[in-house]
Parts: sequence; structure tokens; C-alpha cells
Amino acid sequence: MERTRTFDALQNIGQEVTLCGWVHARRDHGKIIFIDLRDRWGFLQVVCTPANKDLYAIAETLRPEWVIRVTGTVKERPEKLINPKLLTGKIEVEATELHVFNSAETPPFALDTDGYEVSEEIRMKYRYLDLRRERMKRNLVMRNNIIQMMRRFLGREGFVEIETPILTKSTPEGARDYVVPSRVHPGSFYALPQSPQQYKQLLMVSGFDRYFQIARCFRDEDTRGDRQPEFTQLDIEMSFITAEEILRLVEDLYIDIVRHVDQKKKIHKVPFPRISFKEAMDKWQSD
Repeated sequence: MERTRTFDALQNIGQEVTLCGWVHARRDHGKIIFIDLRDRWGFLQVVCTPANKDLYAIAETLRPEWVIRVTGTVKERPEKLINPKLLTGKIEVEATELHVFNSAETPPFALDTDGYEVSEEIRMKYRYLDLRRERMKRNLVMRNNIIQMMRRFLGREGFVEIETPILTKSTPEGARDYVVPSRVHPGSFYALPQSPQQYKQLLMVSGFDRYFQIARCFRDEDTRGDRQPEFTQLDIEMSFITAEEILRLVEDLYIDIVRHVDQKKKIHKVPFPRISFKEAMDKWQSD
């Protein structure tokens, strides 16, 4: 079996393909059953007819979020049945084989919404379901694209990506440490890093004058709207530079990300407007 992604089916009109994914919805129209198959790449309509009795019998039992494999022929939809809202809205697959990998109970909440109507506690409890939402998928894909852009940009600028230790000693910083007991040294504890601050300074002393890392940071604080106990940051350190150089680097990085990751976003002014610290404080106090 060579699996075809829903998106790739557009290039296989008239050919047989095998698709794997989740049942997003099932619709019964007389003697024809339509299945909206969902995978990471999108949605694709599958058509099941009574001509194949065994397949049709299986299709009648399908419920949302069942995991299935479908083999069939990719066909163009009749013009009146084209769905312009879907990338694959001009095609459908006429099923010849249907296999259920796994059935599923009714989900505790609807997955075809943005999820704002569901409590955070319930969403976290069923995180594996919540991540099936289109909104959550877009967020993770966007995050991935931004990180890849950061790596490419900083690589062109001569930076070296270096991972620093997670298990470290406690250091005086602005928050409480998470501590991890040591098995080898009973009574002693490691600390999880609040930031890679000391390690990246060691790298500067060692001669790695341009370092970066997609760093995991841990701070034993109460969760707030703008802070979580565990978070990820782009960490950069440079030697022999001026304030203007670091400002220009970060500005160019942001511009590169916006222009390449999301074409719908527009930057109002390049270079970015600059204001002094005093101007910023005066505006903050006036607001």
C-alpha cells in the first residue's frame, strides 16, 4: 500500500489511490453515502455506492473520528457539485475498498469548531482530540514554518545552533527554579534552566561569537495570560556588536518571517519606526 495524501489526489485524476485518515463526517443521500475524509493535509470527499455491497455495509456503520483506509478512483466532480471552499473541492474518490483501522466513541466536544466554546480544562484533558481542529493544526504548522525560517535566516547570518544543558545548577535569576532530584547524589538537586544565560556566555568566551537556540525555559511561577511555567524562546547571543547591530538583526528577521511565512500579512513601514526610552515611558504613563 502506497498512501496518497488528500492534497496529492488532485494530481491523480483518473487513477487509483489509497487514502488513510479520519472520518470527519458521513452523509447519506438515498443510496449513496458520502464520507468527508480528513488527514493532516486537508479534506477529500469519498463516494460509496451499493454496487459493492460489502463496502457499502461498512460505510453505513462509520461515525465521526473513525480511522479508515480507502482505495478508489479519483474523479472530477460534476460542475454543479464542485465545492469552492475546499482545495480538493473539484474532485472526489469513488471507493472500491474500505477498511476500518479503529472505531471511536462519540467525542466529548465538537471538533469542527474553533473550540472557543469548550472549557480549557476539558480541552487539555482531551488534548489529542483538540489538536485535530483546523485552527490548532494551522497554529502548529505556522509555528513550524516560523522556526524553520529563523534557522535559515540565522544560518545565513553566520550563527551556530547549539543546544545547552537542561539539567543544570540553580542560578540567581528572576524566578523560582524547578528542581530535579539526583539519583547519583542523594540529597542533591538539579535545576531546570530559566534561560540559557550562563551557558551562552560561556560560548562567547569560547569564541562562538554568534550562537542561537530554540530554547526550552522553565520558571516555577503561577500561570498568567502572558507567561507559562514552561515555554520556548528564540535565544541569541553575539560578541563584538553594538546595540544598533542587534536591533537591525532582529528587525530583518521579523521582516523575513512576515514576508515569507504569511503572504497576507503586511508590514506598514520598513525600516521600523524608532522611539526613545523616554518617549515610550511618556506614552505608557499617558495611556
